[in-house]
Amino acid sequence: MGHARGKRLNQVYAAIADPTRRGILAALSGGDARVGSLVDRFPISFNGVSKHVKVLERAGLVERTIRGREHWLHLKAEPLSEAAAWLERYSAFWTARLEALEAMLVARDHAPGRAAHVRRRG
Repeated sequence: MGHARGKRLNQVYAAIADPTRRGILAALSGGDARVGSLVDRFPISFNGVSKHVKVLERAGLVERTIRGREHWLHLKAEPLSEAAAWLERYSAFWTARLEALEAMLVARDHAPGRAAHVRRRG
């Protein structure tokens, strides 16, 4: 992975680590929205929402268009696809490891001479 691509991936994961930013992305998945309209959806100030939007812009997840005095936001999902693809490569690795662990534990539990002990209280 190239340096620029790795940096972008870092920015995407940092951006989506915050629940407010994930909420903004979810809101934008329904269509473009004004920054001001997002303020009503979150228990933070206009400046707080604006700071979160800037993080999303730097990660390439949101694009801003200025129309007169209104700032409109548009979701750009491509970086999310890249982040998901990166994770998917490791999904197969961990699935194989967990299946091997499960097989080992089942074999151990069914090994000859390994009786289940029942402790009686009374």
